[in-house]
Amino acid sequence: MRSINWSGAPEGATPVQRRNYLLVQIDGFGVGLEVAAATFLPVFLARLGASNFEIGLLTAMPAFTGLLLSIPAGRFLQSHGNVVAWHSRTRLLYVSSYAVIGVASLVLPGPYVIPALLAIRMVATFSLTLLAVAFTVVMNAVAGPTGRYALMSRRWSIGGITSALAVMTVGQILNRLEFPTNYQLVLIFLSSSGLISYFSSIRIQLPDPEPASRAHGLSFSQRVKGSIDLIRREPAFISFNAKWFVYAAGLIQSIPLFPLYYVNTVQATDAWIGIINSVQAAVAPLGYLLWARQIRARGSRFVMLSTTLALALYPALTALTHRVEWIALYAGLSGIFAAGLNLVSFDELMKTVPTEYSAFFVSLTQTLQNFSAVATPLLGTLLADQIGLGGALVVSGLLRLTGFGLFAFGKAAAAQ
Repeated sequence: MRSINWSGAPEGATPVQRRNYLLVQIDGFGVGLEVAAATFLPVFLARLGASNFEIGLLTAMPAFTGLLLSIPAGRFLQSHGNVVAWHSRTRLLYVSSYAVIGVASLVLPGPYVIPALLAIRMVATFSLTLLAVAFTVVMNAVAGPTGRYALMSRRWSIGGITSALAVMTVGQILNRLEFPTNYQLVLIFLSSSGLISYFSSIRIQLPDPEPASRAHGLSFSQRVKGSIDLIRREPAFISFNAKWFVYAAGLIQSIPLFPLYYVNTVQATDAWIGIINSVQAAVAPLGYLLWARQIRARGSRFVMLSTTLALALYPALTALTHRVEWIALYAGLSGIFAAGLNLVSFDELMKTVPTEYSAFFVSLTQTLQNFSAVATPLLGTLLADQIGLGGALVVSGLLRLTGFGLFAFGKAAAAQ
């Protein structure tokens, strides 16, 4: 009788590869719990009285740090190796910041709470920058060139189910306890998810990567020229990132707008905010299953265009209603399409990245995205001050629609 393949690793995988697949999925469970903390952090600040600009700043800070440090982080990982250890340690440090935020908001005087929480989050972004690069490199190494859809769909499905249950439970708990103690206790408790991620991911075993060629004795300008020449040799990488840069701007701009819209415009309760976010996460496993089949049947281009178009409509649909029931429905539909976009965008990026220089190219992608993400959340919230949160959400949709057009037109142009 054949044993059940709990890991989901492909046929013929070695015991180490099967174990790696399983550890990645356990790590996904821990990340699912962390997502619940991330979901309610901007809501917490909004209920504390944070301004639109401060909520935008909360979203923009990781991008600002990443803009400055992603390429140095990539070069650091490229030359120091042991990416698994750095991935695990930085995840633990980053998630621990939620506990620090919970304790700080408990002990600090009222006028200092919001500035202090923003400062803590800013410090945490240093570990997040290294984590963002290390995560992509580790996941790609575990999955290999043929296993990315299978591994990431399973990991993100587990994370989606976990975060859906956690967000719904947390929303009910927040609704039943007194503010702000409810948020403080929840953030401290959810920070324990960092331990789950750490003790699972630190055990991933990867072969030592082939060392990239080192430029010893070259000046700074020569190293920069060498990097530019290296990038120019990868036109597919340049093309994908140019299009994704625009689309991601629309995605990131809306991140601080949604919680502000729920709290200030719709005046949704914590329970309803939990339901909206948990519905969005709960449908993700269905989305991964659906889109993985569509990729096999119709190809990645069909999935890329379908998901980018559908998600371009989501902010505007949300802005057109004040009813939480409809907002929950739209969130659920967006979760299905977001699952497909996660799958196809990760794989399409890694197809364009040369294996020998994966850390450097991934860090470059992170830098480009962070360049957009530094400005767009702040511009989005400033725009909301002028035309309202609903109007700013519509602008987010228009940015996404522009990105969709670039993906659609770019392929057509290349085929001519």
